[in-house]
Amino acid sequence: MIQQQLPITDITHLIPQKSPFVMVDSLLDFKENQVVSSFKIKEDNLFLKNNSLLESGLIENMAQTVALHTGFDFFLKNEQAPTGYIGSIKKVEILKLPVLNDIITTKVEILHEFDGITMVAVKVFNAINEEIASGEMKTVIAR
Repeated sequence: MIQQQLPITDITHLIPQKSPFVMVDSLLDFKENQVVSSFKIKEDNLFLKNNSLLESGLIENMAQTVALHTGFDFFLKNEQAPTGYIGSIKKVEILKLPVLNDIITTKVEILHEFDGITMVAVKVFNAINEEIASGEMKTVIAR
């Protein structure tokens, strides 16, 4: 198994999304049932409108953080990460939209994982550790 120091600031090889659609910048923490990412809202972001990150951008950040867990897990095993898809999103609550230059931290807890289907709980925090969004997602590995 490969060893890797955290944080990792070049995560492009760990997720399937490519610029300009990348909504995570760094892998801050990784455990078997948890992952934490960070993301700085920049001016060229596709989901930026009137200096705020749209709800769809927050949801994409949540999904990409889940993908980051899968990608890093496979990287540690020196295996090619599979492509995954969002199976469902539920209980999403957006409390506050981050704005240009904010750095958000996204924490994913893996609730269940079976046969390529993963159920997660996600929380997004701003720089002062205030929860700004949460939700549950089911992701599915393509076969």
